[in-house]
Amino acid sequence: MLVVSLVTGAGLYFALQGASANFEEELQRDFQGKLDSEWRIQEISYAAISEHCRSLARRPRIHAALEDGALDLLYPSASDELRDLTESEDATDASTPGLHAQFYRFLDIHGEVIPPSDQDAAGKLSPSEERQLALRFLPGAQQIGYLYRGKADGKEIVDELIAVPIVSTETGEIISALVIGFNFPEGDDAVTGIKSGIWLDGRTHLPMLGDPAQAALSGQVTKAISSAVRAGGRFTANIGGVPYLIFYNLVNPTSLFPPAYEVCIYPLTDFLDRQRQIRWQIISAGLLLILAGLAGSHVISGRLSKPVEKLAEDSAKDRVQREQAEAELETTHQELERSARFSADTSHQLKTPVTVLRAGLEELRSHPNLTHETREEISALIHQTFRITGIVEDLLLLSRLDAGRLQIKSEAVNIHRLIERMQDDLSALPDGPDVETDFDGPELFAEGEERYISLILQNLMENARKYNRPGGRISIRCREDEGWVLLTIGNTGRAIPQEARGHIFERFHRGATNEDIQGHGLGLDLARELARLHGGDLRLVDSRDDWTEFEVRFHIARKSGIAAPDDV
Repeated sequence: MLVVSLVTGAGLYFALQGASANFEEELQRDFQGKLDSEWRIQEISYAAISEHCRSLARRPRIHAALEDGALDLLYPSASDELRDLTESEDATDASTPGLHAQFYRFLDIHGEVIPPSDQDAAGKLSPSEERQLALRFLPGAQQIGYLYRGKADGKEIVDELIAVPIVSTETGEIISALVIGFNFPEGDDAVTGIKSGIWLDGRTHLPMLGDPAQAALSGQVTKAISSAVRAGGRFTANIGGVPYLIFYNLVNPTSLFPPAYEVCIYPLTDFLDRQRQIRWQIISAGLLLILAGLAGSHVISGRLSKPVEKLAEDSAKDRVQREQAEAELETTHQELERSARFSADTSHQLKTPVTVLRAGLEELRSHPNLTHETREEISALIHQTFRITGIVEDLLLLSRLDAGRLQIKSEAVNIHRLIERMQDDLSALPDGPDVETDFDGPELFAEGEERYISLILQNLMENARKYNRPGGRISIRCREDEGWVLLTIGNTGRAIPQEARGHIFERFHRGATNEDIQGHGLGLDLARELARLHGGDLRLVDSRDDWTEFEVRFHIARKSGIAAPDDV
């Protein structure tokens, strides 16, 4: 019951966290989509206004008044040219429907406002408002700005300013600028709930909020803008007791006019209500799940008690069987140790009688009354004593390997020189087929004990010679590969049968197809065990189409920290 309660509680917690994260992500996505839609509409309207202003700045009469210095004719000429924008809000242009300018002014070559002779035609502005239209210098590109203006009823309005440079048709230089003010549209979407306004000079213009809420919002936006590292951002705030998601974005980043930010607010009341509703639904479902889990756990625990008791009985039986198996394993281990000791002792004891037998045969062969045939038979027997000695020594070495008592003394063994010496020994052997041996490889040093590495290579090369064919070939290749000395020994001759390849490393296994080939089946097993004792390995690479190849690898001496003799 406790487990069910903890699991269900954890599930409730993570479910609530996931629901909150999903709701917030959905809100951000919905809000961003609505903003993008509004911005696209504003961009289309702004593009139309900008193109119309540029066309006005190119009117010939305006250029003539500026270039000829007839400033008294500038505003009367502009009044006729701009009549379609200033006369009435219902006046429209075919290319820019619904545009209405509140005022317009021209700037002189220093960026100061050229006062109009008739403010009724150019739009009325107070002296302080008119001074805010001046720029530090004439712009080389179109500029965007915003202007706070008061009205007779005491309410503030915001106008959007577009300053268009006027270029002389004679010199190509900027001689003036036309500044036109349009009424800034206040956004209040009843469908989406998004309200938009403008932030300028520490104040936020969003009349639909009311003066106290506007003042609180202005402080929040000003603080966010002052601490922001980008030209826009978003945050949540409580304005007038209502939670809002607030987005601000710089609308004139490169303008000579003061920076202005568009501010959009989105009420979170519906979102929080939905979130609370989902939270209570999850909690109610969780409580029901806990109750159902507690009831189910009570029923299940009763049914599980009998299998648990049976499991305890089986566990006790398994413990007894395990103790018996451990005792049998210990007995087997002791028997294996006794067998290894017996093998080592037997091998050691056999060496003395074999030596005595060989000495007796040697003395008998030297008797002067023996015939030639008798001496040949005694020589064959002496040769067999050497074979017995080799088997005994191999068995003794394998018993030491099995018992883990064989230790190697690491040194740098010159593989190149070792193989050359073995080639000479191999060519001096009287019996066996006549084969050609070739060796290729750089001078490399392997890490290990020379006598054991010599024994590995001796077994491989003798096998390559014994199982070769007359006139055949033995190929020995040596190379370095990522810290290893790789040595491959290949020979011509009959391939090893597929069914015998898995047994060639077994002791006393003879893989030869020719029964006349001498051997006792210990060489490959002994060579592989010694290679593994050196940290390397021995494997059959391939055996087919008159070619058999083995590969043995050793650690390279230079990379194991053992210096080669030439380096000492």
